[in-house]
Amino acid sequence: MVAVTGGGAGIGRRIAEHAARAGAIVAIGDRDEQSARDTASALGASARGYPLDVTDEASFRGFLDAVAADLGPIDVLVNNAGVMWVGAFDTEPEQATEAMFAVNVLGVIRGVRLAAPRMRERGRGHIVTIASAASKLAPPGEASYAATKHAVAGYLTGVREELHATGVQISMIMPGVVDTELASGTATGAAKLLSPDQVAQAVVKVIRAPRFVTTVPGYIGPLVAVSGLLPQRIRDRLMRAMVPDQVAASAGADRSDYQKRALG
Repeated sequence: MVAVTGGGAGIGRRIAEHAARAGAIVAIGDRDEQSARDTASALGASARGYPLDVTDEASFRGFLDAVAADLGPIDVLVNNAGVMWVGAFDTEPEQATEAMFAVNVLGVIRGVRLAAPRMRERGRGHIVTIASAASKLAPPGEASYAATKHAVAGYLTGVREELHATGVQISMIMPGVVDTELASGTATGAAKLLSPDQVAQAVVKVIRAPRFVTTVPGYIGPLVAVSGLLPQRIRDRLMRAMVPDQVAASAGADRSDYQKRALG
């Protein structure tokens, strides 16, 4: 059984669809309860939607309890919920910064802290977190967002060691720019724009064959590793050629509707 946070739309919805297509029973949690239920309804009898606010401890615990009671123990939790503000660091509203850390960092920590012990008691389970290529890079215009994803990578690295030999797997998916509302108005740099289906396919693949880090596209990981061996001035030149400047890219984009809904 697979539970997906932020599963009512975007990447989360595609993950739910691909998991159901692969034969899984799927629980879809979303702050927009109607979207969660509509997505579940579209998937048929193998899916069910639930309200879930990952920033609220009682809501997350209630989601896990309700899913377990209705559908049985959660085999895979996909921490997918995430939000992003884009722009120059000194124009970022404090509310946006706090919202990104509340959802992207504390939401993931909460999910792991609440779900992993239940899995450990059973001796099996898998937590897959949708991180970002920003876990390894930090594009201009996404400084705080990148900080949240770096934090997630650090947290999961430590937790993975604590769960070693318990039967509980920890995985991170690190995609580049994905064609969703979250990334609207941003640029892809040297990489191609990804589809939500490509990320969902990577999730299903890692569920079937667990590994800790998966970058999408795959060359991002080796590129970052090799660039880290270069002198700083050469690395800067390479990264500026490959990584988009989101301050410039988003200057003419209207992200106000998304940011108002996602970040308050």
